[in-house]
Amino acid sequence: MANLFLSVLMISIITATTFTTLSYSQQCLHHQKTSLLQLKNELKFDSSNSTKLVQWNRKNNDCCNWYGVGCDGAGHVTSLQLDHEAISGGIDDSSSLFRLEFLEKLNLAYNVFNRTQIPRGIQNLTYLTHLNLSNAGFTGQVPLQLSFLTRLVSLDISKFRRGIEPLKLERPNLETLLQNLSGLRELCLDGVDVSSQKSEWGLIISSCLPNIRSLSLRYCSVSGPLHESLSKLQSLSILILDGNHLSSVVPNFFANFSSLTTLSLKNCSLEGSFPEMIFQKPTLQNLDLSQNMLLGGSIPPFTQNGSLRSMILSQTNFSGSIPSSISNLKSLSHIDLSYNRFTGPIPSTLGNLSELTYVRLWANFFTGSLPSTLFRGLSNLDSLELGCNSFTGYVPQSLFDLPSLRVIKLEDNKFIGQVEEFPNGINVSSHIVTLDMSMNLLEGHVPMSLFQIQSLENLVLSHNSFSGTFQMKNVGSPNLEVLDLSYNNLSVDANVDPTWHGFPKLRELSLASCDLHAFPEFLKHSAMIKLDLSNNRIDGEIPRWIWGTELYIMNLSCNLLTDVQKPYHIPASLQLLDLHSNRFKGDLHLFISPIGDLTPSLYWLSLANNSFSGSIPTSLCNATQLGVIDLSLNQLSGDIAPCLLENTGHIQVLNLGRNNISGHIPDNFPPQCGLQNLDLNNNAIQGKIPKSLESCLSLEIMNVGDNSIDDTFPCMLPPSLSVLVLRSNRFHGEVTCERRGTWPNLQIIDISSNNFNGSLESINFSSWTAMVLMSDARFTQRRWGTNFLSASQFYYTAAVALTIKRVELELVKIWPDFIAVDLSCNDFHGDIPDAIGDLTSLYVLNISHNALSGSIPKSLGHLSKLESLDLSRNRLSGHVPTELGGLTFLSVLNLSYNELVGEIPNGRQMHTFSADAFKGNAGLCGRHLERNCSDDRSQGEIEIENEIEWVYVFVALGYVVGLGIIVWLLLFCRSFRYKYFDKIDKVVQETFDARDRRRRRRRGTRIVRNQVVRRSH
Repeated sequence: MANLFLSVLMISIITATTFTTLSYSQQCLHHQKTSLLQLKNELKFDSSNSTKLVQWNRKNNDCCNWYGVGCDGAGHVTSLQLDHEAISGGIDDSSSLFRLEFLEKLNLAYNVFNRTQIPRGIQNLTYLTHLNLSNAGFTGQVPLQLSFLTRLVSLDISKFRRGIEPLKLERPNLETLLQNLSGLRELCLDGVDVSSQKSEWGLIISSCLPNIRSLSLRYCSVSGPLHESLSKLQSLSILILDGNHLSSVVPNFFANFSSLTTLSLKNCSLEGSFPEMIFQKPTLQNLDLSQNMLLGGSIPPFTQNGSLRSMILSQTNFSGSIPSSISNLKSLSHIDLSYNRFTGPIPSTLGNLSELTYVRLWANFFTGSLPSTLFRGLSNLDSLELGCNSFTGYVPQSLFDLPSLRVIKLEDNKFIGQVEEFPNGINVSSHIVTLDMSMNLLEGHVPMSLFQIQSLENLVLSHNSFSGTFQMKNVGSPNLEVLDLSYNNLSVDANVDPTWHGFPKLRELSLASCDLHAFPEFLKHSAMIKLDLSNNRIDGEIPRWIWGTELYIMNLSCNLLTDVQKPYHIPASLQLLDLHSNRFKGDLHLFISPIGDLTPSLYWLSLANNSFSGSIPTSLCNATQLGVIDLSLNQLSGDIAPCLLENTGHIQVLNLGRNNISGHIPDNFPPQCGLQNLDLNNNAIQGKIPKSLESCLSLEIMNVGDNSIDDTFPCMLPPSLSVLVLRSNRFHGEVTCERRGTWPNLQIIDISSNNFNGSLESINFSSWTAMVLMSDARFTQRRWGTNFLSASQFYYTAAVALTIKRVELELVKIWPDFIAVDLSCNDFHGDIPDAIGDLTSLYVLNISHNALSGSIPKSLGHLSKLESLDLSRNRLSGHVPTELGGLTFLSVLNLSYNELVGEIPNGRQMHTFSADAFKGNAGLCGRHLERNCSDDRSQGEIEIENEIEWVYVFVALGYVVGLGIIVWLLLFCRSFRYKYFDKIDKVVQETFDARDRRRRRRRGTRIVRNQVVRRSH
């Protein structure tokens, strides 16, 4: 027992001695402490945001215990972690930092070193193995001195802060920096400009860093293709090349990296088909191929040893279905397949992935229903986004039972039926924050139990068929911030007690087309930022209290409003004001002045389709952020304010159409013109198209139709042009432009009712490639217009009036598969070019009322989508091509008043046209005109027939001569006579035998039929 006591005592003494020795040996050296305190004094930092430097002081003798400081056993400072310390200013080469010569790890990330260069004194820290200067505010050339730190294992000098000039690797370049750093295992140069190496970066890295494990070169301006020398990096575990213009296929050798865990090639302009074997790598955990529109492929079957945790394929060109073997990816937590071409249903095995937290399948072709059992096993699911597909059936109520689900987005599908009420309020404790079921086929009453979800912040049910009366006073949700019930069959009763506070946090309210007759009174006490009450029956004045102080979107369009209650104060925060299609009237100056002067943030202003008068107020020019100005369909007069066009550096849409504006278009579009849509149609504008318009390189829509502009064809318009309307002006001359391939995006061109002349052969139709290529309506989904305030889903949709099927119609939405050419009512002459037949996407073609001659080209039969063809009132001759009869979509045809001859061709579609389509052609005949082609023939046809009769004469003469020879041989040649009659006998005998066989066959059939009839009776 005594021996045991002595043993325990000895161990205690040794242990105490050991800890004392260790404590003493780890205490920092005096000169190290001094250097740290001097460094603190040298650095400028915000003490309120500092957690480390602010606590360094002399009272604490052991600097090794200071926050952010680490030491070795001898008391030397070996680690300094000063990230996120709000350090500003700079570090010069004589800084006390560089006297800490034993430093092995230095982290200065996420500070603000005031756009200074990386100090050259860094070369003194020769023991450094880990250096992190990421997002620290350093700019300029990376110094050569970094290459002297030959012990480096990890180097991170990445930068992603906006407004700060990036670091550059020019002199030294990438090769010079890395040639002595062969020990590097981790290299992060995100945001560093390495463009000087062009496509050689792969060869440099593979030769200088053969053992690299983690390589990140996001947005480094390197180019492709991906060099095969990268296949030597067999230790590579992490490869991130996002945001570089590689223009390359993805090499198969990536699948040979035995340790690959992360592959991120986002936004790299990749193309071709992605190797399926990479999906199947058992080590791969994170895969991001998003934003590579030309990269295709499909998802292969997964083996049971898959490790994928995150699979992001959004905005690529993948297709096929989701394999049921996806259930083998037991660790999968994040899947994003949005904006692709995937089809088929969601496999039921997806419900076995218990680790899933994020599922985004938005904008594909997925179909099928969502069984209630599909989601029951997804207890960790946080976000489910299935919008813009073709899912059908009912919305499964089991969705609302998932304990972790916060975001449900089912918009733009084909869900049907009623959304059932929650039984007994079981979902009150749900964690759902966002629920979007808009643009479906849902019906019935809006389920009131949705408002019992305490966590609900965003509820969007617009564009369905919900019906009944929605009583605002009967619902409430304490945290609801966004409510959208627009465009249903609802009648919303917003008459509530002024003290009602059912939605105390409501910030965005959309009740468009909800049968409102007045402004909801409860809005007096709310702090709205978005208000949409459009398409209702609200009349009278806009109350002054509606503007609030934080409003940034207000849409009161399509009501019966007549004025604004005065005085009113428009908040400076307002970005969108839409009052179109109301009953406002009077001088526009009186209405606009406070808007132009007091709303510096105003981006969208639409006052169209009212009765405003007067000139265009110059105060609009004071709103320097305006991007959309629509004053169309009013009674405005006077000239266009020159300052408006000077501001088209930021104005993208300018619509002054259908007013009484006169004068010239000012020639002062700025060099940095950003205009996309210019609409001045139906005014009294004169003069010429300004040459400065060629500076508007983003111009897509130009409509100056129905004015008095006197000019030649505006060849200076930019290649971005998609819609051009010059109709009903005084344009003249030939449509000849020296530049070839001028408008590859041209979709609609209407130059009718002008004085253009010359041959159509001078127009380079083949360069209008948008009219040649077949569009995929689902994925080109581009309405000609401009997207603004994307978070609020407001979109300016362009409109254009065209003569379609003999009626002038206004296309409120111009879709990419609508292609039209109208060259009518001019003085074009010569033949119709065959090249028009190459415009295979044409929907409307009108070349009527010209002086065209020659025949109708057969190539027009290639226009398989054509619905309207008007070639009337020209000098066309020859026959109507039979190919036109094969145009199955053709619903309007007008060939009247030409010089066509012959029979009108047959065809299912041709039979649908009346005689009016062919009248005024004296040489035409056929059933449409009740003119028999055999009785009513032109002189030319008679002459042709006479020529054919001479042919008949010669044929008959040959027949007589041949018959005479045969008769002579029968009379005077015995051997010929025997053979001839023997042959005749055989033919006759075979004829009778064949007749007997047919009779027997019919008799047998009759017997069988009679037997069947007897059995049935």
